[in-house]
Amino acid sequence: MKMWKKAASVMLASAMVVSLAACGSSGNKSGGSSDSDTFKIGGIGPTTGDAAIYGTAVKNGIQLAVDEINAAGGINGKQIEYKFEDDQADSEKSVNAYNTLKDWGMQALIGTTTSTPCTAVVEETHSDNMFQLTPSATAVDSIQYDNAFRMCFSDPNQGSASADYIAENKLATKVAIIYNSSDTYSSGIYQTFATEAKAKGLDVVAAEAFTADNKTDFSVQIQKAKDAGAELVFLPIYYQEASLILAQANKAGFTPKWFGCDGMDGILDLDGFDASLAEDLMFLTPFTANATDEATQKFVADYKEAFGDTPIQSQQMLMTVYT
Repeated sequence: MKMWKKAASVMLASAMVVSLAACGSSGNKSGGSSDSDTFKIGGIGPTTGDAAIYGTAVKNGIQLAVDEINAAGGINGKQIEYKFEDDQADSEKSVNAYNTLKDWGMQALIGTTTSTPCTAVVEETHSDNMFQLTPSATAVDSIQYDNAFRMCFSDPNQGSASADYIAENKLATKVAIIYNSSDTYSSGIYQTFATEAKAKGLDVVAAEAFTADNKTDFSVQIQKAKDAGAELVFLPIYYQEASLILAQANKAGFTPKWFGCDGMDGILDLDGFDASLAEDLMFLTPFTANATDEATQKFVADYKEAFGDTPIQSQQMLMTVYT
């Protein structure tokens, strides 16, 4: 089961197109000329490494939108040139990718895909007065300046919305949390969730952390949640670690309800993962390919035709532009 929030609208998409057109002017210190017949849009995200599913989704979604916009006449008559750079979800590589795109003549950036690299790159785009729009970086600092925008919810939004949903739907009263204390995304959601959970009368019976250096064996965290009598475990983490937690909890005979955030999207596509372990798993996402509205179904069909795959939540922003 998935619970999702609509993070954008066609009105917002229209505003983005207007903003992109404006960036073709001399207001951008680094980009191309408004006299050019083309408008250069760059993208940054991981197309290799652990988070590649998200960067690839964004890369393909942008391409679909670019092709559609160009076929319809472009932006104010200018055809879009599009180039995407792989950052492997690494901040240093992301800044290097930004500089590569800037040298290419980029006039607007869609990215970066993940939060920590985006927070690094926004310092560069702010200095260059470069329009930046991230489809999926949820950390508050990722868009801390007035040149940067996001199309998804923020980490605090996810934390508070998760606690509200659990409490209002009476999913549990005793809740455990397993989070990555070395990750800005995970720890940011955890902090807001813990505060809101208390305000909503939920009893957080265990809050167990792990780090990037120790993210394969979750036996201690699982046992503490089990011993504390947790009825639901909140996982503000990415799907790779979540898949291990679900498998290890199953072996330990621990079967609570599971609730995650947008980083959970992609778990069913993970090689070797027993999909039955995710039965009834709930998580927040700004997009689901199973939605029955006409715009979503058209986007999903066109994406499948173009790339032979089903889109995930990182394309939600591009779907809004596309439609």
